[in-house]
Amino acid sequence: MANIFTFLNNTRLVYFLWWLVWATLFTLVLHHIGYDWRISITDSIISNVVLGLFCLAIGNIIMFYQPSKHNAWKLILWCLLSALMWNLLTQWLLTLVFKDRPLYLAELDMSRPIRFAIGFLGLGTTVLAVWIVEFIAYEKEQALRQAAEVSSIKDAELAGLSQKLQPHFIFNSLNSINALIGSSPAEARKMIEHLSDFLRGTLRKDEKKMLSFREELNHLKLYLDIEKVRFGHRLSTDYQIEEECYEFLLPPLILQPIVENAIKFGLYDTTENLCIELKARNHNGMLSIEIRNPFDPQTTTKPKGAGFGLKAVYRRLELIYLRADLLKTDREENIFITRLNFPQQK
Repeated sequence: MANIFTFLNNTRLVYFLWWLVWATLFTLVLHHIGYDWRISITDSIISNVVLGLFCLAIGNIIMFYQPSKHNAWKLILWCLLSALMWNLLTQWLLTLVFKDRPLYLAELDMSRPIRFAIGFLGLGTTVLAVWIVEFIAYEKEQALRQAAEVSSIKDAELAGLSQKLQPHFIFNSLNSINALIGSSPAEARKMIEHLSDFLRGTLRKDEKKMLSFREELNHLKLYLDIEKVRFGHRLSTDYQIEEECYEFLLPPLILQPIVENAIKFGLYDTTENLCIELKARNHNGMLSIEIRNPFDPQTTTKPKGAGFGLKAVYRRLELIYLRADLLKTDREENIFITRLNFPQQK
């Protein structure tokens, strides 16, 4: 909660102007009733200065202590007691100042109920205003705290997905290298070099939240170079990319799990060749990417862990863009299609 000094610093001009206008009106009303200017101005200054101090005091109390809904009656009680104390104090001060004006003092005594009502109204307005300001500040603080908590949870989950994706690919690559060491040591060395370049680029991309499609595509080609060492001529790629798409932004390492999934379903348990098609276009201001790969539903079996890649990508897109419609899959005869859309910030 903001303290009284912060409150005064932010609102002191408005507060001063309000009391200046109120004191002026108070003076004009007294003069209109029939009092001379000396009495009117003096009465207004004493009454409103004291009332202003009471309002500051009760406003300070509300800033540090706000009763619950069940104890709201305490606010009314504070206003009533404060109005009574203000009334008695101003009566005493005005009696000291105008002790030689018996007619004014008699009328002052008769005006106690009206003055009490004025004090209660002023104090009640102050309590209401301060309570509203503090309530709004509290709600804003709660909203910021919840947003920060949600953001930290989202970042932690994204980091967890990233950490799962990288070992997932590394283990597969190491298994491939192990299989090549005996039969094709030169190919194994070549694959190690590609893997080193890939991991070096991965470490750099971990520091970026977004990168251009050109960077992501270059990194994806490194991954495919690794897999081509393993599968040789059986694996090929076809790129159909609109020129303007190269500068569009997308999350790093978002395409590699999709292509890895395509390789698993297209090359595992079969001796056929596989051509992965990657199309990228500008679709209503979004980067739209379509990845196609053939598969044989009669011979292809789902490898262990094959579903993780798509699920991880879907979850990453949902966390980053707060949308659940950016990844869709489809089948056309023996072609598996993965469609992704990446909204662009304006």
